[in-house]
Amino acid sequence: MCGILGVVAHSPANQLLYDGLLMLQHRGQDAAGIVTAQGNSFHMHKGLGMVRDVFRTRNMRALPGRMGIGQVRYPATGSSNSPAEAQPFYVNSPFGIVLSHNGNLTNADVLNQELFLADRRHVNTRSDSEVLLNVLAHELQERTTGYQLDPAEIFSAVAGVHERCQGAYAVTAMIAGYGLLAFRDPYGIRPLVFGTIETNAGTEYMVASESVALDILGFRLIRDVAPGEAIFIDMDGRFYSQQCAPQSSLNPCIFEYVYLARPDSMLDGISVYETRLNMGINLADKISTDMRHLDIDVVIPIPESSRPSAMQLANRLGISLREGFVKNRYVGRTFIMPGQQLRRKSVRQKLNAIEMEFRGKNVLLVDDSIIRGTTSREIVQMAREAGAAKIYFASAAPPVRFPNVYGIDMPTRQELIATNRTNEEVCREIGADYLIYQDMDALKQAVAQANPQVANFETSCFDGYYIAGNVTQEYLGRIESQRNNLELLRNQRATQLDLTLSSVD
Repeated sequence: MCGILGVVAHSPANQLLYDGLLMLQHRGQDAAGIVTAQGNSFHMHKGLGMVRDVFRTRNMRALPGRMGIGQVRYPATGSSNSPAEAQPFYVNSPFGIVLSHNGNLTNADVLNQELFLADRRHVNTRSDSEVLLNVLAHELQERTTGYQLDPAEIFSAVAGVHERCQGAYAVTAMIAGYGLLAFRDPYGIRPLVFGTIETNAGTEYMVASESVALDILGFRLIRDVAPGEAIFIDMDGRFYSQQCAPQSSLNPCIFEYVYLARPDSMLDGISVYETRLNMGINLADKISTDMRHLDIDVVIPIPESSRPSAMQLANRLGISLREGFVKNRYVGRTFIMPGQQLRRKSVRQKLNAIEMEFRGKNVLLVDDSIIRGTTSREIVQMAREAGAAKIYFASAAPPVRFPNVYGIDMPTRQELIATNRTNEEVCREIGADYLIYQDMDALKQAVAQANPQVANFETSCFDGYYIAGNVTQEYLGRIESQRNNLELLRNQRATQLDLTLSSVD
């Protein structure tokens, strides 16, 4: 899960890109980067950290030009602490290309070998995004017939990318001297939208992972980039689009609606906020039908993404909704923090309980999902310490039992608390008195109800079905081994840092 952005403007693009990335900061807190184009030249600045920390005034001044792309990164593959893997990536041949990518290629290792042995291209990092960039560069080189590049050749190159790349990918890229390119994988797993704004100088374009980036900056949402489609905006602002995949179907990642996306975004014609309201209704109906024995005094949401579901659930059941936790907004989202030790430590820094809302009450805590159980366990313990009589825990999503390989940071079965556990066992693990999960069909219905034209979803983390194919047990074992090694290294570094700080104190 990363946030990507592209802008074609009639005035300097650097501030639009910076402001747009701030609106997508929830999608990645590990690194940020911007590349602008001025004529045939690219200007790049990127680094580890949040947008506000990576970009200073001097950095912004060094990003001239009226076209650019940007990314906020969170590491689904590769190394979270490597500046070399911050995006966008650049390759100088052909023409000069920069690229940012949201998603994950499931055949990146095979492609890496092909690039080196057959295409004579070298990939310098472990990032699948650099693999994707070099595949695009090779396909452009193969399809360019003269000294100039036209939209038909660009779309043909994207068709070549679709033929070779498997997995999930939403992409923004720039070709030096030509324009901005954006495309989406044939299954439409990761989101990508575009919009326009009319200025005195003409039409300006923005492409983004979520519509909220367009809304805040005054752009009008036109539509989503379709699965398998590519759009191209040249240096003069001319817009082109083409379907580049012979077969495509829309299967958006359902976890975007559960947790990843901002509630004020529209993705594939679906209001994220509306889906979360619907999730709350379905949970309430399940409780009122099957769990009438629960004596609930108060409903308390776990900030932030569960609040719409909790609000609608409480309203449906006729039970008071109270704010029992205060969130420190200066601590990042624990789900996307690299390293289990860092996630565990940050939970209590992020949330603090208001004792009067818990003391002596039977409390229903509502969260968007339960992934590793780290946050849930800590929150239940906080509610106990605040004096709750009983703690019921409701998840707006079904049990997460399977790895996600399409760009969400939950790739190992060992980390998922629901894997090989019954609901009762998960309940004991997090320390609750009762646990309520959303049903899978109810979750699909909650999202589809917001746009009945979307019938299918990518739901692999819940049901283990990988729609883009080629995900074998061998592949899962390999990425889990890589993940475990990386997690061990992160924990060792975190321990070393704690020891260093302790010695300083």
